[in-house]
Amino acid sequence: MASEMALFHTIPTRGLLIACAALAIAGCSTSRFDTVDTRPAPLNPAPSGTVTSNQLPPPSPAGPTDPSAFPPAPGTSTTDPQVAAGPAVPPAAPANAPDVTKEAMVGAWKVNAGGGGCQMMLSLTKQASDFRAASLRCPGDAANVAAWNVAGKQVVLKDNTGNVVARLYSSGAEKYDGQTAGGTPISFSR
Repeated sequence: MASEMALFHTIPTRGLLIACAALAIAGCSTSRFDTVDTRPAPLNPAPSGTVTSNQLPPPSPAGPTDPSAFPPAPGTSTTDPQVAAGPAVPPAAPANAPDVTKEAMVGAWKVNAGGGGCQMMLSLTKQASDFRAASLRCPGDAANVAAWNVAGKQVVLKDNTGNVVARLYSSGAEKYDGQTAGGTPISFSR
């Protein structure tokens, strides 16, 4: 009886092993493991045309007399008297304005630019030949201020490429007034 019992257990076990082996072999032959091409479809070539070359016109002799002035915007006509005169340059400080020191300018300032208020922080951390500035929610040109420096009686605010954004002068204790390059009034106070 023991031999009959051993035979009884071996047949289902062998059959189960054979069935598992057959399933494993069948699973290896399916196409679900084939590689999937995930590359994007090729792009159409760009249209080709002819390349032409022309001589550039000579530079105009009438340019801004102030080297820190903004050049005219591309595409504007220089026949317009306002554009031909050059962009607005913030005015110079009044002759009676006190000298400005960089140490007096360091710190946080309340800024009013074009009727909108914001804050600006001036530090003595060097940025090229100027010092770092950071504005917080400033409107218009004042939002572009990234650097500053002192030039005589003026505080010169610049963007991250070194272009002058605004000039201010001392108009009282802890108060500075001026104008942006776009002609907007700007003031600092503490």
